[in-house]
Amino acid sequence: MYIIPAIDLIEGQCVRLIQGQYDRRINYESNPVKQAEAFIADGAKWLHIVDLEGAKAGKPVNTKSISTIAKLGKLKIEVGGGLRDESSIQQLFDIGVERAIIGTKAVSDFEWFSQMAEKFNGKIVLGLDSRGSRVSTEGWTQDSPESLIEFAVKAAKLPLAAIIYTDITKDGMMTGPNFERTRALVEAVQLPVIASGGVSSIDDIKKVAELGAAAAIVGRSLYEGTLTLTDAIIAAKA
Repeated sequence: MYIIPAIDLIEGQCVRLIQGQYDRRINYESNPVKQAEAFIADGAKWLHIVDLEGAKAGKPVNTKSISTIAKLGKLKIEVGGGLRDESSIQQLFDIGVERAIIGTKAVSDFEWFSQMAEKFNGKIVLGLDSRGSRVSTEGWTQDSPESLIEFAVKAAKLPLAAIIYTDITKDGMMTGPNFERTRALVEAVQLPVIASGGVSSIDDIKKVAELGAAAAIVGRSLYEGTLTLTDAIIAAKA
């Protein structure tokens, strides 16, 4: 298993939202490039970026910061937030992003999502966010009638790079991820499953690894200092 540190962007700076709520925002490093360089120094190979303004706007917004980080040439980058048309996805690949994460549009227009998965073979990630057993969309502001597991099984037939699973009630809370549903996803699909939301300790990382997840995304705990990236990477490798 590997560790993916996270940068969430609003107005060009690193923030975290508590449970995905825009009015519960914590500001961290004002320079995301500096933060990315710190992650590189600590051994990161991947970086998870969420364009929070893009998630609301329905198109990429913080492309300048993303492009600058990509130009460092030290990280493989996956980006999500507002990717709802082919040109937006292509724009990210053109500036050096490795994987594009699609959530809302995958649920609302599965036919289009299937086309994007085929066109960008192995470079599209399904972002599955949920409250309970239902998929959440529109920047976590709406809940879909779609079942998390059923949708994952349907999507796993496509040539995707991975599925990122986030329990919104855990995100930013530093109380541990949803182990039960992470296990259910790992058992239900053949695709790599990436755990996200609430990972805050070495114990969490060990548990996620035992479930068979391919990777874990770590965010607020790194910024708050309850977990170091170096220790997380060592635990994941072990």
